Amino acid sequence: MVGAGNGEYLDPADRRQMQLEQVQVSCNRAFKNVPFYRNRFLEAGVSPQDITSPEDLAKLPFTERRHFSEHYPYGLFAVPLRDIVRIHTAPGTAGNPTVSGYTVRDLRLWRQLVARALTAAGVGADDIVQIVLHPGLANWGRDYKDGAEAIEASVIPLNALHLAKQIMVLRDYKSSVLITTPGSAAQMEEALFSAGINPTQLALKTLVLVGEPVDQAQRRFLEDRLHVTTWIHYGLSEIPGPAVAFECPEHRGLHLAEDHFLAEVLDPASRQPVQAGDPGELVLTSLTTQAFPLIRFRTGDRVRVVPDPCPCGRTLTRLEWLPGRMDDLMVLQGVKIDKDQVVLRVRQTLGTEAAVLRVGLEERGSYKGLEVRLGVDERLFSDEIKELERIVRRLAFELRQEFGVPAEVRLLEASGMRDEA
Repeated sequence: MVGAGNGEYLDPADRRQMQLEQVQVSCNRAFKNVPFYRNRFLEAGVSPQDITSPEDLAKLPFTERRHFSEHYPYGLFAVPLRDIVRIHTAPGTAGNPTVSGYTVRDLRLWRQLVARALTAAGVGADDIVQIVLHPGLANWGRDYKDGAEAIEASVIPLNALHLAKQIMVLRDYKSSVLITTPGSAAQMEEALFSAGINPTQLALKTLVLVGEPVDQAQRRFLEDRLHVTTWIHYGLSEIPGPAVAFECPEHRGLHLAEDHFLAEVLDPASRQPVQAGDPGELVLTSLTTQAFPLIRFRTGDRVRVVPDPCPCGRTLTRLEWLPGRMDDLMVLQGVKIDKDQVVLRVRQTLGTEAAVLRVGLEERGSYKGLEVRLGVDERLFSDEIKELERIVRRLAFELRQEFGVPAEVRLLEASGMRDEA
């Protein structure tokens, strides 16, 4: 079985020793090869040799999303560019995207990690896997394709087909597994019923939901309407990819890939570990990544550790992925978006300090979209309706291109309104 045998069933004491050895290697690699991490270690008065237990990571400062943009494009790489075989990019902060790289070994390990998560969901060689993700998660589309092919499943890769065509493919190609976000799954369910297609006409049996947490009501709704079993995968849209944590057949939390990551769950105010079972922010340190090591990365995601052993026999720590975030980022179709980055992009596109009245998420029936409200004033806009419409269309297009998610721009009277961005 591809992806099995990588520590899923290790005795906890053996895993702790393995993690310690791996975190020492990861810290050494970061210290020796990445000036950012070396300087952070030195500022904290810590050397890699001081990390003698997983708890010693608390001596080190956090890595945050802004650091990715500040060291754009390759400042956080730990290997020479000649060793990089794939480069990913995602929306970042401070005006620059996030850029991450992968070595041949990184890609091989990630393929095994994704394959393991799919295997836990019962996906195998007899399945036809369809991947439907927005462009902002195109990197995940490639990762899921590679992982599914590793277990010899047939794959319909991520593509640019619109919703009606995706439904046609789902029905005609007899897809048995659909990998998508909760919002896109809701859209597809709505489109199926609007088109008069009974889910009994489909071969679909497995729905893998990625990108955002799902509450039980939404999950049961999708299962009942589509006649499927849902599985939740947790990942990071910036780095390094999907299936960092996955559900087993027990559906009692997500097993964290502890053979690849060491996790802390911290109180965001005190930055100290929370009590067992209490919610907190997930902080991750990579253990096996060569090209792009992460040391105490603040994910902003809310989780809690499920303390009791899992009946499936896996000894990997289980997490409950909770709604809401510990930071100000918006999550749309699995893509994390910084409001300040949206405002910057609007002003760059328009070439002026336009009055951005609001940046937020707009409910559009079964899914959400990015909404930007702009104030109309004499500094920017003419009185010509056609010119206003052209500006709106252009800006919406630029936002969709930048963030890879649905986006709409609305014009409002600026006078007397407070900038809410």
